[in-house]
Amino acid sequence: MPLAVNEQSEEINLLACEWPVLEALQAGTPAMRNARMTYLPQWPNEEAASYTARLATATLFPAYRRTVNVMASKPFAKALVLSDDTPESIVTWAEDIDLQGVSLHAFAAEMFNETVGYGLAGILVEYPAEVSSAGLTVAQLEASGRRPYFVRVMHDQILGYKTESVAGRVRLTQLRLAESTTEDDGEYGTKTIPCVRVLRPGSWEVWKQTTDKNWVLEASGTTSLAEIPFVPLYGVRDGFMVGKPALLDLAYLNVKHWQSQSDQDTILHVARVPILAMIGAEDETQLTVGAMAAVKLPDKADLKFVEHSGASIEAGKQSLLQLEEQMVQTGAELLVQKPGARTATEDANDAEGNKSDLQRMAENFEDALDQALSFMAQFASLPSGGSVYLFNDYGAATLSDASAVLLKDLQMAGLLSKETTLKELQRRGFLSPDLSIDEELEKAEADGPPLGAQLDMLAIGAKQDAKDDE
Repeated sequence: MPLAVNEQSEEINLLACEWPVLEALQAGTPAMRNARMTYLPQWPNEEAASYTARLATATLFPAYRRTVNVMASKPFAKALVLSDDTPESIVTWAEDIDLQGVSLHAFAAEMFNETVGYGLAGILVEYPAEVSSAGLTVAQLEASGRRPYFVRVMHDQILGYKTESVAGRVRLTQLRLAESTTEDDGEYGTKTIPCVRVLRPGSWEVWKQTTDKNWVLEASGTTSLAEIPFVPLYGVRDGFMVGKPALLDLAYLNVKHWQSQSDQDTILHVARVPILAMIGAEDETQLTVGAMAAVKLPDKADLKFVEHSGASIEAGKQSLLQLEEQMVQTGAELLVQKPGARTATEDANDAEGNKSDLQRMAENFEDALDQALSFMAQFASLPSGGSVYLFNDYGAATLSDASAVLLKDLQMAGLLSKETTLKELQRRGFLSPDLSIDEELEKAEADGPPLGAQLDMLAIGAKQDAKDDE
């Protein structure tokens, strides 16, 4: 079926079905509330006012967002390294890879987070459209300030693509990306105009939406490359330009926790307010309740508070704890080392043959960065783009080890308290059952901040003193 330039293709639409729940979880409590009954159903016979009140007090346990952040940050715990054969020009450009002051390390960390979170993203390598590198040396290009740079392509920007197979290699023949531009709106305001960039090998077009919602060709041009300078980034790669989020199961567990937490909050609200019941009194009996009031009842009448037994409250509490445990375990699975396809060379190195899913994702991401640097080199007529190496020593031998690491990371990220983290580690057998959590917290408080934090504070103080001296 023919598509308009701004419409998603069927392949992208299938992937996009999962994006709304991930976007809502990433955006937090306000987005989950705005989704209303999509993720928090209204109970049968629940009045609209009651549902609105329940929704307005619901809060999200941000397990998905924090776990994505923790996992995506692991390959960037240490600065990425460029290979020795990387051209000096690219080494310099890596300090400002997007012409917006962002280094290659920070840019890559941001895009890896997008990839882990949504499963598909990309890097577009651009070159100023009005210039050509023909006849110019690298030094002349740098002196003029004209050079290739990276552009972020987020998951929801990819609208569609076409491919061809050449000698067994699949390559893009067309790629459509959603963009926008800002125009003045009156003396002080601005307005955002939707655009679509259409890329083909050796050429590009920009289509712009008019005020009557039609699409017109705004600009076009050519490039010096024989292929589209776009590199796809994958979470779980299912095929060319087909990537799925690695933590999708965690996302749906997080939605379940959102719903269950709302149920638990509601029953707690009801249980905290006891009901006063009169038994055997006449219908017209007047009753005054208060600290300075006395109650007179007819013969054989009774007056008592009816309170919740608390059994369902405890059951709800345990259900939430089990859900949180499942979320930790599901997130930790990315860190568990798993045997993969091994070559004769790898048999001699257990570390090569046993890698976690996150380590494999990071290796694929390294290859994507290498390809993006290669496009940069082609634009600038350099012999090669070099290679990128990411930190990869974060795999865990077992799920228990991985969950312990994730608990520590979640505590450092502010999602878990120190007390909860210690209790969970104790429950998993990493700490002695005889250890007193309260005493351990008191001792930790008495010891003061960790040595690393003390050194950081001293460094900050020294910098401030230097500024004051100036």
